[in-house]
Amino acid sequence: MGILANSGSGSSLKFLIYGRTGWIGGLLGQLCQQQGIDFTYGSGRLENRASLEADIAAIKPTHVFNAAGVTGRPNVDWCESHKVETIRTNVVGTLSLADVCRERGLILINYATGCIFEYDSAHPLNSGIGFKEDEIPNFIGSFYSKTKAMVEDLLRNYENVCTLRVRMPISSDLSNPRNFITKITRYEKVVDIPNSMTILDELLPISIEMAKRNLTGIWNFTNPGVVSHNEILEMYKQFIDPNFTWKNFTLEEQAKVIIAPRSNNELDATKLKNEFPELLSIKESLIKYVFKPNQKTSAA
Repeated sequence: MGILANSGSGSSLKFLIYGRTGWIGGLLGQLCQQQGIDFTYGSGRLENRASLEADIAAIKPTHVFNAAGVTGRPNVDWCESHKVETIRTNVVGTLSLADVCRERGLILINYATGCIFEYDSAHPLNSGIGFKEDEIPNFIGSFYSKTKAMVEDLLRNYENVCTLRVRMPISSDLSNPRNFITKITRYEKVVDIPNSMTILDELLPISIEMAKRNLTGIWNFTNPGVVSHNEILEMYKQFIDPNFTWKNFTLEEQAKVIIAPRSNNELDATKLKNEFPELLSIKESLIKYVFKPNQKTSAA
């Protein structure tokens, strides 16, 4: 069974997007409108295979995007007490969508997570050695991450799936409560650990280009390099609010106020950078796409 090759102009593309009410799903729709790409939001539920089949039959897309899934509200701790709901969407639903797409020769762009790794002896903190696409996840501290690692492993068997490992997503919309910067500026205390992160303003248009190129397989979908919480807050202070202050605490102190441990890691973005040489490093991207457009200070 061959995968449909749908390259060419935006007019020949038709995207079916799942995750209308989600942050990434909403931004994807806006990008399609700006680029003149025909798109429709799926009305089916991921866990209801027949509804997915009905969507694809009615819409006849060239590519399918999955930005739906359970991340938990207000955070991933929710998943610890809602395990079946988390499995139903993140595992069963995602696999159903991949399977339905494969039957119809369609590529599925799946927004996944890179929060399935943690620094270890082979990838030490501050070493610059990141986890590559073919490495086996080593972080199962949270149930959310555990389900995401499971489904990523299973999706490796689907040659029609493009898995994008997103981490700690950031956008230029500093009022959005899902934005990593917005989150940490509102925390009473923050840990200070370098991490790989995803600047959505730069990377979401790249994911559309990946669909046009019919790319598949696993991709570390982060900007090259790492940035720490304190470095981001220093930039926030420099560009946005010179009076901003914050307090740090240790991982041990953090563990007392969260239910599930959090993933900290560096992902190796070499594969993505080779495909898209214009991709900026995380700190360059933060300044260009987030802090400069929101700049409120004149001295910065």
